Amino acid sequence: MLYPVKMTKILEFPKNFLWGSATSAHQVEGNNIHNDWWEAEQTGKIKHKSDRACDHYNRYEQDFDLAKKLNQNAHRFSIEWSRIEPKQGEFDQKEIEHYRNILLALKKRNIKSVVTLWHWTNPVWFAEKGGWANKKSSVYFERYVKVIVKELGDLIDFWVTLNEPMVHICNGYLRGNFPPFQKNIFKARKAFNNLIKAHQKSYRIIHTKYPEAKVSIAQLTNYFEPARKWCPLEIFLAKLFRYIWNYWFLEKIKKEVDYIGVDYYFHHRMIFYPWFIKNLNETTSDLGWEIYPKGIYYILKELHQKYQKPIYILENGVADIEDKLRKNFIENHLFWIHKAIQEGADVRGYFYWSLMSNFEWGRGFKPRFGLIKINHQTMERKPRPSAFYYAQICKENRLWFG
Repeated sequence: MLYPVKMTKILEFPKNFLWGSATSAHQVEGNNIHNDWWEAEQTGKIKHKSDRACDHYNRYEQDFDLAKKLNQNAHRFSIEWSRIEPKQGEFDQKEIEHYRNILLALKKRNIKSVVTLWHWTNPVWFAEKGGWANKKSSVYFERYVKVIVKELGDLIDFWVTLNEPMVHICNGYLRGNFPPFQKNIFKARKAFNNLIKAHQKSYRIIHTKYPEAKVSIAQLTNYFEPARKWCPLEIFLAKLFRYIWNYWFLEKIKKEVDYIGVDYYFHHRMIFYPWFIKNLNETTSDLGWEIYPKGIYYILKELHQKYQKPIYILENGVADIEDKLRKNFIENHLFWIHKAIQEGADVRGYFYWSLMSNFEWGRGFKPRFGLIKINHQTMERKPRPSAFYYAQICKENRLWFG
């Protein structure tokens, strides 16, 4: 009897492809005491406390050594605005030098930097003025950006002005489970407009000093599809949600982006009755999120068609404490990313979320997304088996699939 032979495909990625992972300041640094999230943790509005987080603030050299050993050639991180400007109009030179040292540490290891200027946290003084609903919010942010451009811009390879603005608007001003914990559609609209202004002003500031700079935002893009391809109402709902969530913000700033920054986690099968989403959930993460790698293919194809700009996947990861899902998660997403590239999408980089298991906002430390396991009592770092699998892909710039 003849048995079928399982074929292995070698999928080559483009030359100079960026392979990396991502973090954000509040989630890894620890003791970010001047921002609104820290304050919410201390007052009990957020039930979990970040405390030392991963102590990355003091251990970044060690963490970058690990990233280098894992063959990563790029790293995305955020600068904590509240450290730079703890009081309105007062800038902390010591903290500016700290982030300069971080950037120099990446340069020393030949790791390209992708720097996020705002990853959801706001200085307490800014929050007390109404946060992003304040009509002057973009002016305040503009002042901070000017300092970063002047002091650190010479070391930054890629700029991300804002991280997932729609998530902040939705959770901060509509659902009320993120700072500022409000449920006010009018303030949500103000925040939406002010975040657009903040990005546009930042884009101009950066490009005035560095005309060749690569500037964008990180946009959470979900894959929406009708549960039934023949149902007009479900087709309409999928298109409506896709536009509002994926493209509404991008359409407002499309002239002020040099590339498209994609964060991908979610797939939504739209149905015509509340709550409008009914996924099959054949495979789920520790958070119960459906794992649907094919969705990234459709997103990349559509983004390429709409914007005709380079695309970088700035976040894509899975909560998987036992490391049973992560290898296949990475492999299957990269398979569909490669297929999109073959069909014309100009994808130039992939950043796994996250380099290390960290403080996952309102969920605390329980979800473990990291390639590197962190013992949050001893701060011991230990790469998971999936980290070495990803490291081989990074080293060879190819995926062995099958």
